[in-house]
Amino acid sequence: MAEIALVTLDDIRTAATRIADQVLRTPLVATSWGEADRPLWLKPENLQVIGAFKVRGALNAVGALTEQERARGIVTHSSGNHAQAVALAGREYAAPVTVVMPETAPEVKVAATRALGAEVVMVPAAERESRTAELVAEHDYAYVPPYEHPDVIAGQGTIGLEILADLPDVATVLVPVGGGGLLSGVATAIKALRPNVTVLGCEPELAGDAAESMRLGERRVWPVEQTYRTMADSLRTGLGELTWAHLHERVDGVLTVTEDAIAEAVRVLATRSRLVAEPGGAVTTAAYLSHAGDLPAGPVVAVVSGGNIEPDLLVKLLGS
Repeated sequence: MAEIALVTLDDIRTAATRIADQVLRTPLVATSWGEADRPLWLKPENLQVIGAFKVRGALNAVGALTEQERARGIVTHSSGNHAQAVALAGREYAAPVTVVMPETAPEVKVAATRALGAEVVMVPAAERESRTAELVAEHDYAYVPPYEHPDVIAGQGTIGLEILADLPDVATVLVPVGGGGLLSGVATAIKALRPNVTVLGCEPELAGDAAESMRLGERRVWPVEQTYRTMADSLRTGLGELTWAHLHERVDGVLTVTEDAIAEAVRVLATRSRLVAEPGGAVTTAAYLSHAGDLPAGPVVAVVSGGNIEPDLLVKLLGS
């Protein structure tokens, strides 16, 4: 593997200082339904102001830009949560934001992004990155990627610092993985401070590119016609070279879960822990429910990464 500079613990601590007054320091929520020898705690990032963890990385990355860069405008691509996060960060720093979103993005996320003041450009899913590159070339916008950027990874890594501060004896941390920014950041923070803690990514079987990459020891990219089969819209993107380098170096493995398991996890979170989670945010709970017996003994933390679920889908899942 070519040498790639990885995010450091100092980068994450710098991010924590930068965004401390702009994000919610989410608590760890104990559950009553976990296994006795592997008690489960939830890290509810769905409680962030935009309903997802993405606000951490976006605020850190936008905050690290110069005033001149922000004034030219900011662009990104996203299925919805990063879109809202960058739109919010742009509003915080008085910077215009354009977001390229796939036509399959949930309407609740599209509407929320527009409500935060961003201009939204809808494109076929396969064109989100190419259209973003065109806008950068046309307008000289500052590009804030959804995951493939050290400042974004460092911002997401602040979650790892909080987990260790609140539960020092944690044995396993379960983290959703799509593009890999969240998993890269959390693994960096935890392995730097507690290398014996097991850090596992969690993803749908229908978008299991990270699991395949870990199994083969090389980055694998699945086409959108495969990954877009899963209901977990926030996890349909593949790993970048930077995030893969972090996973390869710092993550212990990746668990995959079925669509039925994800649906059950959404129901369990809503009815037993009173938390509304979108499918992508529920994959860690699905992984715990499906694989708890395979985890190391000791406390487990599952990151509930987001709660921006279409109301109709939530009703459908709760009623099934």
